[in-house]
Amino acid sequence: MTLRSVIMKIVQQEDLNFLLTNRIPRRLATRFVGWFSKIEQPLIRDVSIGSWRLFADLDLRDASETRFRSMHDCFTRRLRDGARPVAMDPAILVSPCDGIVGACGAVRDGQVLQVKGLPYALDDLLGDAADFRGGCYVTLRLTSSMYHRFHAPYDCRVGSVTHIGGDTWNVNPIALKRVERLFCKNERAVIRTTLAGGQAVTLVAVAAILVAGIRLQFLDMPLDRRDIGRKTFSCSASLRKGEEMGWFEHGSTIIVFAPAGFSLCNGVAEGMTIRMGEPLMRIP
Repeated sequence: MTLRSVIMKIVQQEDLNFLLTNRIPRRLATRFVGWFSKIEQPLIRDVSIGSWRLFADLDLRDASETRFRSMHDCFTRRLRDGARPVAMDPAILVSPCDGIVGACGAVRDGQVLQVKGLPYALDDLLGDAADFRGGCYVTLRLTSSMYHRFHAPYDCRVGSVTHIGGDTWNVNPIALKRVERLFCKNERAVIRTTLAGGQAVTLVAVAAILVAGIRLQFLDMPLDRRDIGRKTFSCSASLRKGEEMGWFEHGSTIIVFAPAGFSLCNGVAEGMTIRMGEPLMRIP
């Protein structure tokens, strides 16, 4: 048995995993890792990335660069050209990111599922969820080793971004089963878009422990993780399908909400791994 397999067996024990990744000073730990990961000293960089490989299946074959200034530089890497073909069918809304599909399906009575048996109110997450009554949603979890940039799921215009300050709970399945309304408690950015056909589609980028830090290409100012409360930024950014929208400082979660009439593409189901640019929803 390898060292990596022993470590993975330990951290996959649910009680221990929850204790190590949640019952610590979450915001303090997040600020420290954010600072530490940006150190560009070669020895620190190499040891950090090497340690990361012990806990994750880090695959850099599709990265545009394979030499990095820091661990943070590796986290936020770009892809080589052609690594993520985008489904250009005009009837298809594509996945904005690489991820593992979590809860997905229909919005019922203004609620969606965090995991089976744990619903939360859409109004608590978004503030105003009127556009999505009777619509559908998909939760996409980015693991630490995945590509961490996210892209426009369709030709669209971004009308506003609401940054909501909050906690930094882990967003892995272990925490989602134990912490009610977790997505409504964590820091998040609500990105409201209008598709070329006039339909409202919203992406919610949810930050998490060690990874709080959401960056958007089309905003002139960074979203400050130290802010508490809610701030809305108006904008009028036009993006093409597949164009980069922003990135996480590490992995986390994006939830996609679409209005009534949209439906999940065949094969999109809980537990599947999807890549940016692959079919996610069918547009009516």
